[in-house]
Amino acid sequence: MARTVFCEYLKQEAEGLDFQLYPGELGKRIFDSISKPAWAEWIKKQTMLVNEKKLNMMNPEHRQLLESEMVSFLFEGKDIHIEGYVPQK
Repeated sequence: MARTVFCEYLKQEAEGLDFQLYPGELGKRIFDSISKPAWAEWIKKQTMLVNEKKLNMMNPEHRQLLESEMVSFLFEGKDIHIEGYVPQK
């Protein structure tokens, strides 16, 4: 039986993540209130961000930037601006 969460990103009930994918308090918050479809959307954005900004996950500043973008995207409803990326209509 899939668990359901009220997804803060989708603003509706949706299938929850199977396990906590991110460490710490933020990870718990994501697990409790972000759905699988919303997480999948974030992963697409994250990949584009990492590629565009040539982020190195070994660099703490880069990880911090990605984390703040993730919080903005998932919890504050802010879309991530990626240079040269035009969403398909």
